[in-house]
Amino acid sequence: MSGHSLPSPNTAWHTLDTVGSLATLNSDRTTGLSEQEAATRLEQYGTNELEESGGRSSWEILIDQFKNVMLLMLIGVALVSGILDIIALTQGNLKPGEVPFKDTIAILAIVVLNGALGYIQESRAEQALAALKQLSSPRVRVLRGGRVSEVDSKYLVPGDVMLVEAGTQVSADGRILEAANLQIREAALTGEAEAVSKNANITVKEDAMPADRINMTYQGTEVVNGRGTVLVTGTGMRTELGKIAAQIQGVESEPTPLQRRMDQLSQALVTGALILVAIVVVGGLLISRNFGLLQNLLQTSLSMAVAVVPEGLPAVITVTLAIGTQRMVRRNALIRKLPAVETLGSVTTICSDKTGTLTQNKMVVQSLHTISASPKITGQGYAPDGEFLLDGTKIIPAEQPEFRALLLACTVCNDSILQQEAGEWIILGDPTEGALLTAAAKAGLERDQWNSKLPRVAEFPFSSDRKRMSVIVEDAAGLLQSETDFLATPYLMFTKGSPEIVLERCQQIQVGDQVEPITQVQRSQILERNNELAGNGLRVLGFAYKPLQGVPSETDEEGAEQDLVWLGLVDMLDAPRPEVREAVKRCRTAGIRPVMITGDHQLTASAIAQDLGIAKPGDEVLIGRELEAMSQQELESHVDRVSVYARVAPEHKLRIVQALQKTGQIAAMTGDGVNDAPALKQADIGIAMGITGTDVSKEASDMVLLDDNFATIVSATEEGRVVYTNIRRFIKYILGSNIGEVITIAASVVLIPAVAATGSVPLTPLQILWMNLVTDGLPALALAVEPAEPNVMNRPPNHPGESIFARGLGAYMIRIGIILAILSVATMVWAYDWTTKNTAGGLDPDRWKTIVFTTLCLAQMGHAIAIRSNSRLTIELNPFTNLYVWGAVVLTSILQLALVYVEPLRRFFGTHYLPFDELMVCVGVSALMFVWIEMEKLFIRFYFSKKR
Repeated sequence: MSGHSLPSPNTAWHTLDTVGSLATLNSDRTTGLSEQEAATRLEQYGTNELEESGGRSSWEILIDQFKNVMLLMLIGVALVSGILDIIALTQGNLKPGEVPFKDTIAILAIVVLNGALGYIQESRAEQALAALKQLSSPRVRVLRGGRVSEVDSKYLVPGDVMLVEAGTQVSADGRILEAANLQIREAALTGEAEAVSKNANITVKEDAMPADRINMTYQGTEVVNGRGTVLVTGTGMRTELGKIAAQIQGVESEPTPLQRRMDQLSQALVTGALILVAIVVVGGLLISRNFGLLQNLLQTSLSMAVAVVPEGLPAVITVTLAIGTQRMVRRNALIRKLPAVETLGSVTTICSDKTGTLTQNKMVVQSLHTISASPKITGQGYAPDGEFLLDGTKIIPAEQPEFRALLLACTVCNDSILQQEAGEWIILGDPTEGALLTAAAKAGLERDQWNSKLPRVAEFPFSSDRKRMSVIVEDAAGLLQSETDFLATPYLMFTKGSPEIVLERCQQIQVGDQVEPITQVQRSQILERNNELAGNGLRVLGFAYKPLQGVPSETDEEGAEQDLVWLGLVDMLDAPRPEVREAVKRCRTAGIRPVMITGDHQLTASAIAQDLGIAKPGDEVLIGRELEAMSQQELESHVDRVSVYARVAPEHKLRIVQALQKTGQIAAMTGDGVNDAPALKQADIGIAMGITGTDVSKEASDMVLLDDNFATIVSATEEGRVVYTNIRRFIKYILGSNIGEVITIAASVVLIPAVAATGSVPLTPLQILWMNLVTDGLPALALAVEPAEPNVMNRPPNHPGESIFARGLGAYMIRIGIILAILSVATMVWAYDWTTKNTAGGLDPDRWKTIVFTTLCLAQMGHAIAIRSNSRLTIELNPFTNLYVWGAVVLTSILQLALVYVEPLRRFFGTHYLPFDELMVCVGVSALMFVWIEMEKLFIRFYFSKKR
């Protein structure tokens, strides 16, 4: 066996028989590999582990935080401030009691705090790969040198012969060599909950999906029944899980709309700050022609630079997003990544799975359809309570051979279990088969009873390639002849599946208690009824049977499943969730396009989509086969017109979401299986199912639906819009205030002689930090919990490319900043003149600076109260809807006064004691800010009423 060369990674093992697979890997089914050969192959292939590529280390993430242009500018300001303090120390220019480097330390503390917040948020490393790694068993039994031994799964190599049994997790991809009633649950990989019966003795078409390769096992799946011998064909990154891991790592996370807007804001602020610094320093030197003023001019420009940058904004945004996540949890939406909160508010397209998300995932049989009649079945859910009605009259189906035979087929050709737990009827297994069991139980035909009477001796399992399944039962006691009017044969085969597929294998039909040759007219009637039912959104199965004298071979399914006797159709409905119609309507009103993605038949999918309002009659439906044939460019030209994707595989979701993003959409995508993970990670909002979702899908997602309900996505979208509206609200508040501060400082240089001469501006960097963090920050946090406006879901989503300054925000900030500056500058000119003339009682003549500082801070309190609504007056708002704003205003005002009247704080912040009359001037002028904004609202209301 030595000298083995690696087979192609694209080898279609499912198309090879067992002999060919063993030959390709140069292995032996009875002895396996030798220890020496296994060691050689381990060097060739590497260990059986998923590899992590790319990504950033913790240090890289930390360093990246300090590449933010706003933080870089603050670091520069801190350094220059420190240098100026060093110069002042060496020259002995520090004022009595002044603490050196306090501005530098304060600014650097803010830099570190913002860097830490960013690091904590980004260092929540992607756990999707870690979740994938957990899907491998640590120990596995293999044949090595003819002996069974147990090895760590990471030492498995292609060519190993692996032994699996019920209860074990499959540790590598492999071609099954032997299967004894082997059933494997592959939900982790395919999303399908039903266990798959495996067959070693068949080959599968090359283009078959992994879910249909019943001669293969896959890493991370679970053996639920039987045992098997498996030839390992793929390990590590060469497994199906490895391919998904590579896809996940290959998906680059795009910045969210909020992150793009914040980057834009940072660049605009820093550019503005640098321009202001240049104007102050260069302009001052040119005008004065005195380079001795450079230090004073730098001191002034530092204050302006600190005033421009909203130091508290990153923290306020982080807290706002965190508050949004808490509100969403109360609405059954768990947010895993903070920026996703705002991104939800920008979503333009929601791509949703059908089963369980748009529907209840509880199939209920509606009617039976034999060639003679179509009785309806009453009752909901899985409880076996209901009646059979034919033309409105109750019937007993067990007394009519046609119906009894059809319901017996529903019972016997079935792998699910119907049972009662804690007073509730539940299904263990596939919901479709559960619906069949419930229907039969309503007629008194219970599965447990018939399993003992008619033991299963063989089966041909269902696959999406065959679209049918058959079971062979033994009737040793002759029960079938006495109870069902079937022919008296020792064995009987029941078949169920796609009506078209089952019908084409039928040559006879059950009519009453007789079997007759089936006519072309009857075939046409059956197919016409099938299409009509599918077009009404019903899932339809066809049933047939065949008397047998012996048990057919496992490899003779094609021959055995011929010359069947047609029994009839059974239709069932996975009823839409009652709240989904209203949720879809809200989506439409909000300018969001809902899209259904399902593996169901296109007629069924289209009918349900139309019923829910997702699609209109005549809308384009794209099926997986057509999507496969399209190039990505062709798909991009279709995605804006397609509301229903039917018969698609999870792998197609990645292409769909990429096409939507390419056309400028902000796409939300739902998923639950491991192979949904790449699409969930690619989507702007990946939404995993909390109940049915795998760990991998949850780790790759931005949001988890705790109730698997489409309506929850819409509720979360509403919360996302509220969050973004509040973010814009407090950005207006914070930056409007900052603009007022900058203009006030700039005006002081021009209007106050002492400032121009000494560089002693009215606001020090430390005082500006106080305003930006406390007097701006606390009210901004309170504004973050402002409740939703009435029209939040009656407008289209924000355009993905929209600037943070769009829709009047930029104009508002400049306008309010100018008004705030006018009030502050007017106060400053008066205060400077007043204090220089009135220095009695030992009051410091520099207290005019404290008057300006206090006026600015208190004016922002009026701004915070007024900005709660853009259109409604404060008096028209219910004050109890956001008590936090009032609390923040009161607390901040008290803290501001503490800086003036508490001696230690006064010394540290460089403020001065204000007499009562001067404080009242500050309060009175500050109140004018509130009055101005309220007058603006009245003017805008009057202006638009005149236009109408």
